[in-house]
Amino acid sequence: MPKVLPLLDLTDGQGVAPCCPPLTERPMTAEEAETASRMFKALGDPVRLRLFSAVASHEGGEACVCDISDVGVSQPTVSHHLKKLKEAGLLTSERRGTWVYYRVEPSVLAAMGQLLSVPAAA
Repeated sequence: MPKVLPLLDLTDGQGVAPCCPPLTERPMTAEEAETASRMFKALGDPVRLRLFSAVASHEGGEACVCDISDVGVSQPTVSHHLKKLKEAGLLTSERRGTWVYYRVEPSVLAAMGQLLSVPAAA
């Protein structure tokens, strides 16, 4: 029985849904490959990768958009990239007053790490 790893549900951005097994465990199904490719495609852009890293490493595990906009592009472009990261299931957000706060769910980081893990030598 293959182990199923959690990843954010792309339908509502709030829940957790199965993603994919480690690449070395078994071949991915078409659905698993689609889910994983959305994640990696979103992170394939240097600005998005910097934004994701800024949110993931921010104190308290979440960051206000006002704290992470210094990535060398305009604010509308930052918003566009944050939207793409949310659509890929990598970030969640919450509006508080006039600011939006972003966070990376721990299950996302765990799933990404597990997907790329290499089994320990026996």
